Amino acid sequence: IMASRSEEITELIDVFSKSQYRAREVTQSVERIEERCLELFDRDYKYSIIHNTNGDVCGHYPRKIVFLEYESSDNNKESFESTVQISKLQDLVNRSKMARCRGRFVCPVILYNGKHVCRSSTLAGWGELYGRTGYNYIFSGGSDDTFGDAEEVPEADCAVRNNDSQLFDKVRGSDIKLLKYLSVCYICDLMVENKKVKFGLNVTSSEKVDKAHRYADFTLLSVPYPGCEFFREYKDRDYTAEGLVFNWNQDYVDAPLTIPDFFTRNLNINWSEYQSWDLVQQTQNYLKLLLHIINSDDENGLLVHCISGWDRTPLFVSLLRLSLWADRAIHASLEPSEILYLTIAYDWFLFGLVSFLFHLHIYIFFFCFNFLKHIVCDTFSFFHLTIAALNVVDLFSVYHRRKGMPLSSHSVHWNRPLASEERMPNIITEASPLGSFKSSSSSSSNHSDQNVTRTGSTPLAVPGRRVEYARSGSSLSTDYGSWQIVSGCGSIHDLPPVPSESPLPFSFQDEGPNGRMCTFVPDRQVRLEAVRELFLAAYSSTVGLKSSSPSPSGAISGLLEQFARGVGLRGTNAII
Repeated sequence: IMASRSEEITELIDVFSKSQYRAREVTQSVERIEERCLELFDRDYKYSIIHNTNGDVCGHYPRKIVFLEYESSDNNKESFESTVQISKLQDLVNRSKMARCRGRFVCPVILYNGKHVCRSSTLAGWGELYGRTGYNYIFSGGSDDTFGDAEEVPEADCAVRNNDSQLFDKVRGSDIKLLKYLSVCYICDLMVENKKVKFGLNVTSSEKVDKAHRYADFTLLSVPYPGCEFFREYKDRDYTAEGLVFNWNQDYVDAPLTIPDFFTRNLNINWSEYQSWDLVQQTQNYLKLLLHIINSDDENGLLVHCISGWDRTPLFVSLLRLSLWADRAIHASLEPSEILYLTIAYDWFLFGLVSFLFHLHIYIFFFCFNFLKHIVCDTFSFFHLTIAALNVVDLFSVYHRRKGMPLSSHSVHWNRPLASEERMPNIITEASPLGSFKSSSSSSSNHSDQNVTRTGSTPLAVPGRRVEYARSGSSLSTDYGSWQIVSGCGSIHDLPPVPSESPLPFSFQDEGPNGRMCTFVPDRQVRLEAVRELFLAAYSSTVGLKSSSPSPSGAISGLLEQFARGVGLRGTNAII
């Protein structure tokens, strides 16, 4: 089974690296990818489909766009009525597609705690807007009903507004309606520019510089992050992100970091130093910010976008999806190979990359999954971000409320020692290397907009006691049959230190022979490192790591050796 799943990932990356997804030109292999994504979404959610047949709405969005309605298992898929009028959503999508660059409209891609995380491109500028409306007018026989019965501009206003303003009122008004229908309140803009300028012309805009302040009802966050061109430097440094700092003094960089105070005061990050952060620090801190936003107490969703929405946007959407999955907060039934497949296929491939820029996109794509080693600690978990001040008993109480699990007799109690038979092992065994990653929740969890009903009593999986302690000077063996735990710093042999402040139940210590303390690998870390290992093995055997010059530090060879020893695989592509 494991071999077939690894082959599935390898085949997916091979397709992804050789062809661009186009909704109107779909091969049989791409159809299989589309169906596999729907199957994986169906495991844990009731969903509806936003139809994009033949790319009629957007040529580089999936033909079947998934709108997740609520968490659900196979047993009760139809237990709740739909939480949205899908026909109205489809209509809003059709009307709003002109508002954003390349027609990449606001699209919901993650459902977490009843909130939608959405992706899109930035706002279209006047050049693209007039070009596309003219194109539609000519090829629709002299009529363009994109906006149909959209709200008219009052006659008094028309006297003082020019045609530009009226057109922007219509298209951006439709965009705002879609955002509000999806309950999106927070807009995170990753552009390093206020507007994208080419040959002296503004080719795109953004919400933060909308002259009419149409997006004043939303909380706008400007979090500038370098685009795919910068990741050529990442590749030239032999895929080493530590110490790689973006040059903020370039002429085109004019977007400042702007974050509301109520999102920064609890993160313990000095945001004024953002221009001195290297790529690792910047990505970590931005991810913490996004996780903090979606873990806020309100019910509002989040939109993440860059310029075109196909490099920086899938980077952070993927990291959000994988981080929440590692905490068992979403996609509860998916194993590491399955969540990796879904993330690559849906977040990257089916939302389209431009073929002539693929040589740049592939570097940020690789960075995304290799970066998982930097977010294994508990400071990225929703436990840490939302309930760091609570004690252990309260922590379990909150977890069970989040997952709809009553605190029953099956729950773990921390005011007494656990009997050995009650400990739930969380290690990779030789017989079933991925078996322990299966979600501990076998019951269903459902919710709707008006009524939230969740059931289940399965306890949270807690790292278990090793049967045998290491001998002669080693407190804990890192060998698991033919598998080994790979630390966040890339070493197979050394377990990274677990912070003493780490909130349970992700990690705990137990006494070994002679009273020695043995540290157990957090569940979150094990899950993320399994995903990363699978990715590195598949990537090496398809795309391969290409070094521009011999690396004295041996960064690439160390990276290859890491997963080769970890999973018993070696890439067929030599490093060139």
